[in-house]
Amino acid sequence: MSTTIDRHEAKVEQPFPEVRSVGLEAPWHWLQGGLDDLHRGGGTSLFYGACFTLSGWLLYLVFQKAYALFAGLTTGFLLLGPLLAMGLYDISRRLERGETPRLQPTLSCWRPNLANLGVFAAVLAVVMLLWARASMVVFALFFDGGLPTFGDVLRALFAFQQPEFALVYFVVGGFFAAFVFAIAIIAVPLMLDRGTDAVTAGLASIAACARNPGPLLLWAACIVVLVGLSFATLFLGLVVVMPLVGHGTWYAYRDLVAPEPPPDRTA
Repeated sequence: MSTTIDRHEAKVEQPFPEVRSVGLEAPWHWLQGGLDDLHRGGGTSLFYGACFTLSGWLLYLVFQKAYALFAGLTTGFLLLGPLLAMGLYDISRRLERGETPRLQPTLSCWRPNLANLGVFAAVLAVVMLLWARASMVVFALFFDGGLPTFGDVLRALFAFQQPEFALVYFVVGGFFAAFVFAIAIIAVPLMLDRGTDAVTAGLASIAACARNPGPLLLWAACIVVLVGLSFATLFLGLVVVMPLVGHGTWYAYRDLVAPEPPPDRTA
């Protein structure tokens, strides 16, 4: 009983994470670290990437006749990426400790901090549903023509055949993406690594963005480019891209958050 009480008190007294400043070259180091962990993680890492690819294909099969909803759900699904990549963070953490990565333990890494991760998951799910609805509204108001095909949507967005639609879609989508990026870039690794509560983790993530706008904008741009290229391959590229980004995010967390101070033995 006393051990349980001590652990609870230690968790309550946990200080706010110390956020550090990094240079503009940091995202390249994160990518390199992610590539190294992808190589060392092997099939365990690629399993998570394959899950993202299969999810994209499943969404396509289910909503192939409703591209407005499909576009919103597909990009919205990636808003859940920071949470769904938790197993990749755990792989990087185990590699950091010198352990051999195995799939089974990473599938249950969320259990020690289930309550806070559940709260954070609920927030991201609400944001995803709001974005899916907003996406459909943008299609209804700004997309010209009849029922679009997947190619029509891509040409309208990336070839700017419908510049007004593309501009509004990117602005509205960018708002949702920026919000999730700001609250989640280090929040989930922090909750996984230290058992931090959801509010503290989200605030620490916002503080990291506020203190390092340049490096994190560059990191966000890298993610957008890599994911965009993966979409161009009909989601096949996500097999490699999502593990690369997930492992890289762990290195971002390690750079942006100072190590925990040793426990005060005199308290």
